[in-house]
Amino acid sequence: MAASGAWQVHALARAGVLRKIESQLAGMRAAGAWDLRGIVALDHIGAQLLWNAWGKTRPASLSLAPAHEEVFGRLEQAGALRLPARARTGLSAAGFRRLAGTGYDHLRAFVMLLGQLTLDLAAFAARPQRGPWKEISAHVFHIGYRALGITALVGFLIGVVLSYLSAQQLHTFGGDIYLVNILGMSIIRELGPLLAAILVAGRSGSAITAQLGVMRVTEELDAMLVMGMPHGFRLIMPRVLALAVSMPLLVVWTDAVALLGGMAAARLELGLPPAYFLRELPEAVPIANYWIGLAKGVVFGVLIALVACHFGLRIEPDTESLGQGTTLSVVTAITVVILADAVFAIVFKGVGFY
Repeated sequence: MAASGAWQVHALARAGVLRKIESQLAGMRAAGAWDLRGIVALDHIGAQLLWNAWGKTRPASLSLAPAHEEVFGRLEQAGALRLPARARTGLSAAGFRRLAGTGYDHLRAFVMLLGQLTLDLAAFAARPQRGPWKEISAHVFHIGYRALGITALVGFLIGVVLSYLSAQQLHTFGGDIYLVNILGMSIIRELGPLLAAILVAGRSGSAITAQLGVMRVTEELDAMLVMGMPHGFRLIMPRVLALAVSMPLLVVWTDAVALLGGMAAARLELGLPPAYFLRELPEAVPIANYWIGLAKGVVFGVLIALVACHFGLRIEPDTESLGQGTTLSVVTAITVVILADAVFAIVFKGVGFY
């Protein structure tokens, strides 16, 4: 077989030329002698047509112009073009094993992180004068003080919305005075701690993961180990303690601002004076709910810090892993907080009610 002329894309793209050549090459294989010395111009598209007709194998006898040898050489090195297999829907056995292995790896690393934190806390309690007080103070400032604005704004708006919607329903049945009970119990016991934890997980949890991830990318973590500075005592423990201290304070702040928003909406919607609201609130909400809210703040803060540090230390030294790790850290922290809140609701279901 012999071929001649121009085998380039602009020549083959003419009307009917490509289809005619494909029909002539159909059924041909590499067997036999091929003479391509008459081809004056050849590009990858033309060479691919011939290569496919040969069954992606060089013919036993092939005559080429020296300028065209490189094109077929690249096709021969590349081999047959294989399309990726279609992804199967559902979870295969191998995929389930990989997922279980990944979950076990995360659980094992998290338990090790928790154990190391326990040892660091014991060492800190034994020698408090050598503790990272400056780091703890700095994290309390960044995590607690700088979060006052966003927690106040969101808390106030949540209080306004909850009070406004509850007032409409209560007014229908003549139960205006019970608005204090609804707002007090829902905000102090549930919404205040949960709202503050979600905001801190998105704001401070992502920042902690990103900080540790950047330290991994810039090899600062490796440098600390070389200098004999343990990660747990200098990086993890200060953040955990700072969140454990800051979260209860943020819960109190969020509760107060949300109740102010509820009082404002109750005044506008039902005409309830703030003095009545403040007078009835201690009787409507038992003090046990206040302590449950503070306990939730401590637990939520510790969980957020541990999750953020866990994913921060697992980040690989590249920017893609940094972004994925930060996103996964926030999602996991919020999920863990909601699960912990459900556990609190089950354990203390009979506490704080008359």
